Amino acid sequence: MLTTPKGLRLHIAIFGRRNAGKSTLINALCEQQVSIVSDIPGTTTDPVEKPLELLPLGPVVFIDTAGIDDTGALGELRIEKTKKVFDRTDLAIVVSESDKFDNFENEIIADLAKKSIPYILVINKIDLSAPADAFLNKLRENKIDFALCNAKSGDGIFDLKNLIIAKAPDDWINPPTLISDLISSGQTAVMVIPIDLEAPRGRLILPQVQVIREVLDCDASAMVVKERELYYALQNLKEPPVIVVTDSQAVLKVCADVPSPIPVTTFSMLFARYKGDLKTLVEGVFAIDSLEDGDKVLIGEACSHHAIADDIGSVKIPRWVRQYTGKDIIFEKYSGHDYPANLSEYRLVIHCGSCMINRRAMLSRILYARNQGVPITNYGVAISYLQGVLKRTIEPFAAVSYLVRDRLRKK
Repeated sequence: MLTTPKGLRLHIAIFGRRNAGKSTLINALCEQQVSIVSDIPGTTTDPVEKPLELLPLGPVVFIDTAGIDDTGALGELRIEKTKKVFDRTDLAIVVSESDKFDNFENEIIADLAKKSIPYILVINKIDLSAPADAFLNKLRENKIDFALCNAKSGDGIFDLKNLIIAKAPDDWINPPTLISDLISSGQTAVMVIPIDLEAPRGRLILPQVQVIREVLDCDASAMVVKERELYYALQNLKEPPVIVVTDSQAVLKVCADVPSPIPVTTFSMLFARYKGDLKTLVEGVFAIDSLEDGDKVLIGEACSHHAIADDIGSVKIPRWVRQYTGKDIIFEKYSGHDYPANLSEYRLVIHCGSCMINRRAMLSRILYARNQGVPITNYGVAISYLQGVLKRTIEPFAAVSYLVRDRLRKK
């Protein structure tokens, strides 16, 4: 479980003022020294992440943050980083002391409520000051879940863990499917996985592994081939596969090699609905047609990696968009958590498949775009559209495929 990627972990972030005991609390929850603890306010400067196994939830990651009441120019930067953590938070813990609950705590709770993030209020340091009954009754009246703790001694930590388990979001307990609704027991799915310069030596990338695992969980078979061997592999099957899933960069060849009755899609499209909102990402791709000279397009990647000479985000997608539109488009790339909240200067966002971030983070990015009126799509949808095979690769998703049929009919 400790090797589970962060994108598959429940993100539990801890917010509060400086010196409220956030770092002590996360150490108590993890039962080890994760964050530096000091009586000096502002010890935690950048978000600190700690992966953990929390049964029966499974793999989680706790995120310790800087105090929301930090001061000075540097403090403002710390607060900004803390607020960015909201975007990837599945469950929040707001830490306060019994006699220190006012505008700072109310502001955090209001921001969490605005983003529909479930939260737990932890009243810490109860050994120093017990909360007033009137205050606790007010929390109960407002249906705010809370725990009374002394993080330093560990009192109340067991009850807090049970509360965390009870407050876990439903889409964590019952996550969206990747491919299990497209395949049944006894059927075969073919996975087309190119082995190129970006393929990691000796292993497959996370989206490929996850899809193969879900096929196996369905008691079905997964055949894995490279794009050059696909045609012959299909000839050797006694019965046609129920679906072919390919890396987006090989989608044009795969669509040509796979007979039309057999459904074809891409790993990126499966992740578009698993981690995001497939309908929104499909609607966004048609903004490519309206791009003009000088328009700016944001390329968003969830992870940071060294770009090779023909990198998909830095080189290939910009090249394909320019070739398709015939326009001189400006592309700007952001990687990891370094993602702009203000998207107003962009005409389009093209995001990666988001395999390395959690679903909350991807949905937050989609929401930023939607609220600012900026179309957003992802690599797989964009590549299929630019290469003229989107109608084919979207067909397995009946709830969305009609959008493509209607739009292409009007072109």
